[in-house]
Amino acid sequence: MTKDDLIAYWVESSESNRKSMQNMFVNNEYVWSLFIGHLCIEKLLKACYVQEVDTIVPRIHDLYKLAVKCNLEMSEEQMDALLYVTLFNIEARYEEYKREFHKKCTKEFTEKNLKKIEKLRKWLLAKIKN
Repeated sequence: MTKDDLIAYWVESSESNRKSMQNMFVNNEYVWSLFIGHLCIEKLLKACYVQEVDTIVPRIHDLYKLAVKCNLEMSEEQMDALLYVTLFNIEARYEEYKREFHKKCTKEFTEKNLKKIEKLRKWLLAKIKN
């Protein structure tokens, strides 16, 4: 696979996750909607990594650490959003956090955080296209 093929793969996979994220939200599956939203951003960061660093992406899920490895310039708001959205990976996946996360994941909470995810998505897509 060429570098461009890998970037396209990560972007397309992210878009597929975005559609799933939206479908899950519509179906009131708020925890999983946010979990998949995390994957959507993770995959765009991996596309950035391929574009900027190397074709072999690190096997990490921490969005902020991935962004740093990509040498991305970030605002404080973007840093905070990456750190916060990373929690959705942990809180949706591990039993010791799941119960409290389920309580937190109201429609309003999820909607607010999906907007953060969309904002990050647009920022990363702009970086990939440049």
